[in-house]
Amino acid sequence: MRFEPLRTAQRAALMALACLALAAPAQAAPEKVLRYAFPVAETGFDPAQLNDLYSRIITANMFDALYGYDYLARPARIKPVLADGMPVISPDFKTYTVKMRRGIYFADDPAFEGRRREVTAADVVFSYKRIMDPRNKSPLVSGLEEEKILGLSELRKKALAGDARFDYDTEIEGLRALDRYTVQFKLGEPRPRFTLTLADPGIFGVVAREVIEKYGDAIMEHPVGTGPFMLKEWRRSSKITLVRNPGYREQLYDAQPPANDPQSQALAAKMKGRRLPMIDRVEVSIIDDPQPRWLSFLNNEHDFMERLPENFATHAIPNNKLAPNLAKRGIQMERVPLSDIRMVYFSMLNPVVGGYTPEKVALRRAIALAMDSKQEAQLAMRGQAMVAQGFIMPNTNSFDADFRSEMGTHDRAKAVALLDMFGYTDKDGDGWRDQPNGQPLELVYDTLSAADYRERDEVMKKNLDAVGIKLQLRIGKWPEQLRNSRAGKLMMWGYGLSASSPDSAGVLALGYSGSFGQQNHSRFKNDKFDELYRQQAVMADGPERDAVIREAVRIMIAYMPIKVRVHRIGTDMMQPWLLGYKRHPNAREFWQYVDIDTDRLPQK
Repeated sequence: MRFEPLRTAQRAALMALACLALAAPAQAAPEKVLRYAFPVAETGFDPAQLNDLYSRIITANMFDALYGYDYLARPARIKPVLADGMPVISPDFKTYTVKMRRGIYFADDPAFEGRRREVTAADVVFSYKRIMDPRNKSPLVSGLEEEKILGLSELRKKALAGDARFDYDTEIEGLRALDRYTVQFKLGEPRPRFTLTLADPGIFGVVAREVIEKYGDAIMEHPVGTGPFMLKEWRRSSKITLVRNPGYREQLYDAQPPANDPQSQALAAKMKGRRLPMIDRVEVSIIDDPQPRWLSFLNNEHDFMERLPENFATHAIPNNKLAPNLAKRGIQMERVPLSDIRMVYFSMLNPVVGGYTPEKVALRRAIALAMDSKQEAQLAMRGQAMVAQGFIMPNTNSFDADFRSEMGTHDRAKAVALLDMFGYTDKDGDGWRDQPNGQPLELVYDTLSAADYRERDEVMKKNLDAVGIKLQLRIGKWPEQLRNSRAGKLMMWGYGLSASSPDSAGVLALGYSGSFGQQNHSRFKNDKFDELYRQQAVMADGPERDAVIREAVRIMIAYMPIKVRVHRIGTDMMQPWLLGYKRHPNAREFWQYVDIDTDRLPQK
């Protein structure tokens, strides 16, 4: 083979092409954006102040806790996040010592004055103390008090005793930074499941003191964490935009799926070793009406439908199978029982429905028996729920699928007999029952205007009409209802609760007197229940503890301060370009584990 020198003209042409190539800007990779909608508005983004699921989803993806959950492990498995390994636990379950990872930094913020700010053990101490500061009015106070962290409640009591500010600088025995990277918790009683408390970034995410002090009362709109995403824009009750945290540590995809789940096994193999997060941006819209939320997904405006609205189940998943037209488009679905309950509570302080006398208990039991949860699950919710027999949620340790109780019973004849027996009869001939004292019996139930709520409310109203009880549906907005409920201003309210850990007993806070105005919206108080609640907290997992939990549940069922209606079944739907999604029964921080295949995005 013979090579010949290039001619002058050829050399000039090649040089010109090279210059053009150097001058042309490199084509940027398309931005990977996850778009979806919440059905309920957020309240803000300060972990210590939150009591609603949707705000906690946002904070769980911006903040880190000491521990979290393996994304694919089932049953749920705890893993270190800010911690460097699992805690060292004393034999009596009273001391938990946690070593922290070094070199993890908060997202950049003016509060740090241009410095990279490493997270330390002192930040963990400060973050837990914040919950107890009366200025923050945290709904988490009672839950943290139950952990019996030595000296923490005393700090709060001192601040409540007068005008003194909460003392963050006094060291307490139960919550100490032993050195820059070691935090120790000492508890007044055994807490075998305390690690679960350390594993929820949505509410126990670690914050920096400088940030809290800089933004003060505006901290709900200035979240700064160590997590994979950071807040870019917030239009209240409309749209929340988050972007990848450019200073996020090197974190690689690593999950341990069960051996009997080939789908999760394949997912783990495909994603293993990828750097997290895989997407650049998350755009969350607030769309409370299910129809426009569903249409946004169908029109490719959203990549993900978190829980298909029940109104469209018969069209989208007939017989709980993906509709052929959606399957043809490559849309994917995942359908799983949720670790949750939907319920209606009765304010125990309300003169109409509250109280502990026999006639008041009979009224609440009659209302519960009149409500047909099966009809609600099958008709209003199109089969996307199952009747709840009690408070214990699916996918939690003590759940018993064979348990049956009056909570899950619909018996109109028994409801009528109870009402008649205790004097709730029609005394003025207007067709509606009156109270035993002759005053009108009218229930006021606060609810939302969205179509899915309307259908469920219609079932409840028809059920109560059928036994002669008048029900007024009072329409409002979720954030206002939440505030009014915590202040004890509502007679009846319906809402949902999701488990944040695999422990069954968390739901019992709904009836614990120490949780008034926080988890215990109904303000139910029963000494035996409180005793059982405290007893199970110090017990190791096992049949004995399960029996104590069941006994506490029976007390709640007997007094009926809350009517648990259903456990929902969640059907999540994904566009073909959304990769890697798997619903976790407890964790909410899934954004970092999903990817967008930009080559499959529809052309605009």
